[in-house]
Amino acid sequence: MTDASTDEPEVLVEQRGQLGLLTLNRPRAINALTHDMVRVLSETLTRWRDDDTVARVAITGAGDRGLCAGGDVVSLYQSATTGDLAGPADFWRDEYRMNALIARYPKPVVAIQDGLVLGGGIGVSAHASHRVVTERSRLGFPETTIGFVPDVGATWLLSRAPGGSGIRLGLTAEHIGAADAIHIGFSDVFVPSDRLPALLSGLESEEPAAALAMLAQDAGPSPLAAEMTEQADAFAQPTVARIVDALRQHGGSAVADRILSKSPLALAVTLEALRRALSLEDLEDALAQEFIVSMNALRAPDFAEGVRAQLVDKDRNPRWQPAALAGVTLAEVEAFFVPGPAGTLALRTPSKETA
Repeated sequence: MTDASTDEPEVLVEQRGQLGLLTLNRPRAINALTHDMVRVLSETLTRWRDDDTVARVAITGAGDRGLCAGGDVVSLYQSATTGDLAGPADFWRDEYRMNALIARYPKPVVAIQDGLVLGGGIGVSAHASHRVVTERSRLGFPETTIGFVPDVGATWLLSRAPGGSGIRLGLTAEHIGAADAIHIGFSDVFVPSDRLPALLSGLESEEPAAALAMLAQDAGPSPLAAEMTEQADAFAQPTVARIVDALRQHGGSAVADRILSKSPLALAVTLEALRRALSLEDLEDALAQEFIVSMNALRAPDFAEGVRAQLVDKDRNPRWQPAALAGVTLAEVEAFFVPGPAGTLALRTPSKETA
């Protein structure tokens, strides 16, 4: 599939020496994922898995704005407003299977998390075996801003981040830099952006550990880790309302305000999804849960309203339903975890190869 704006393939597939290189190639859209891109990534990874001439894989993004700004949200918005959810169901089935494929890949996968890496961009990178950030990296899950819930394995990653930091990122939808990404477990190593060409060149003949050892630098201290020393107790509270109250009592009013600007229903469902993910056995279980939640979120009014306010009309004034946390009921939240018309997502267990 080609990018209509450039007549170029949406994913560039190359082999350089022993390196299989996948380049997301929609730079004008900050390489936002389409269904065709997911198919190409999955098909290529599956082919390379059994190709002895490919020893390792790298995933990067075209242009200098970012690896990937997420999924094609406008397309999902169109489906939500028309009520035709077959397309999104197929997209998420394939995307989440791709996330699991990357996580269980038998060969090293080096993800270059340069620039913006949001939502689906984290799905194609944070499950890789070697995750590289730069001084330009900005990672995050913006879902609650548009009335949605973090997915692509986010609930697995965020629920296991240290000191409540994952809960904070899931609720606030804030972006983090290189040091924070390494601290919370989204990334592994810092390489300055001007050294990325040398890294890709080195990967043509060297294993990732050796290539990275020559180029990696210290990312410095994590600002988020420092802030969470005073906020960890707040994010351990059982409800979003109590988290907000605790933040205000301990100097975290700015963070509390950021949370309250998001969809109240999406906030409550996100917190519940993270709590449930913490007790799940593996990433595949988290992805299966996320499929159910994502389909239900698409059917709820806040997603279409959030996208309208942020990306369509751009008035930045969403009319959430309900408008405040106090209006969210337990029954509404629990309903998000009940399979709808699209059913469930079946993934192979970790003991088997993920296809």
